[in-house]
Amino acid sequence: MVERRVAAARALSETEVPTTALEEWRYSPIDKLDLSRYSPVSGLADPPMVQLHVEPAAIVRMVNGGIVMVEVDGEVAAKGVHVGSLFDHEDGRQLIGSVADGAADYFTRLNDSFAPDPVLVHVPRGVVIDRPIVITNHSAGEGSAVFPRLVVRIEEGASATILDRQTSDDNHDLLVCPVAEFDLADGAQLGYLNVQQLSESAWQIASQLSRVGKQATITAATAGLGGAYARTRADTRLVGRGAHGNLQALYFGDRDQSLDFRTFQDHVAPDTSSNLLYKGVIGGRSRSVYTGLIRVRPGARGTNAYQTNRNLKLGPDAWAESVPNLEIENNDVKCSHASSVSPVDEDQRFYLESRGVTTADAERLIVGGFLDEVLQALPVAAAVPSLKAALAARIAEATDGGDDNV
Repeated sequence: MVERRVAAARALSETEVPTTALEEWRYSPIDKLDLSRYSPVSGLADPPMVQLHVEPAAIVRMVNGGIVMVEVDGEVAAKGVHVGSLFDHEDGRQLIGSVADGAADYFTRLNDSFAPDPVLVHVPRGVVIDRPIVITNHSAGEGSAVFPRLVVRIEEGASATILDRQTSDDNHDLLVCPVAEFDLADGAQLGYLNVQQLSESAWQIASQLSRVGKQATITAATAGLGGAYARTRADTRLVGRGAHGNLQALYFGDRDQSLDFRTFQDHVAPDTSSNLLYKGVIGGRSRSVYTGLIRVRPGARGTNAYQTNRNLKLGPDAWAESVPNLEIENNDVKCSHASSVSPVDEDQRFYLESRGVTTADAERLIVGGFLDEVLQALPVAAAVPSLKAALAARIAEATDGGDDNV
């Protein structure tokens, strides 16, 4: 890793810090990011426990990007599955960056320079893991800069699901720049769910980068609930014939939060397909931004690609921007995009109120139903109960006082 870190630092010194003058950062508060406020940390603390509704196949607990504990089920380990430090795998050096290097930017290079202990999940050919692999990332310390790294390689015909949960200490001003790269061989399947529950004092700039082989399928989902400013960039490259990508997100912003999502559905090979559904709720003075691009390359005939972003506003001071895009270089395709930003439907609310439901409860039911479409499709079912509880608490807080309008 020393050579890699040195090379990344050199590239970083030649790369300008992003500003709002760049199109991809135009809607962000990136000009307010003062990197001099943060320093990489090395100290570890006890990570918080995670409530699960299923026995995991493996669990990795991390603090500030460093591994604190690894437990792998004996039967899973006997199949040759590696879950743990990338340094402990003979092919670790070749696997890290095999996907991310093709989509490097300022913040992935920061991660390359400072990631202390990358986690590798490697599933051998033909192995099917029927329980989730759980990774918890906890960030701690005022002024900390944290760089978690996850590398996933699913070999031919293998299958796995991963729950990646991010938390942080309350009220600590810190910067978290996670990078996750997913490499799926032919016929592989991966379900990945990232649950972001950082404190509302934290900044997050995350990258999720995928390469999907022939007849392989990735289902990558994000639940974004925390952060003062939280940005997730998801690049999905469908490079093998018949590859498929399901991209999902649900997000909930309140008070002064800013939640930012940027996606790329990159169809390189023929007969590939992708389906994106991002749905979010914003209340208070919060902001959400979605910018997405479906790109169909010249050789990607037979592409089917869909992109949908829906936003629900809970008040007049909330603001949402939705910018879907298409870039098509082949005429034998089916592609569509759709977006909407709207308040709670008055007819739906009136219908519930006319049957004795209070205004606040009516809004909670409508918002919960709006997000349920994504919740039911998440690739890690074991995470849904706790996620529903967290969303219910956020919805109740955001809709308090609604009875004043009865």
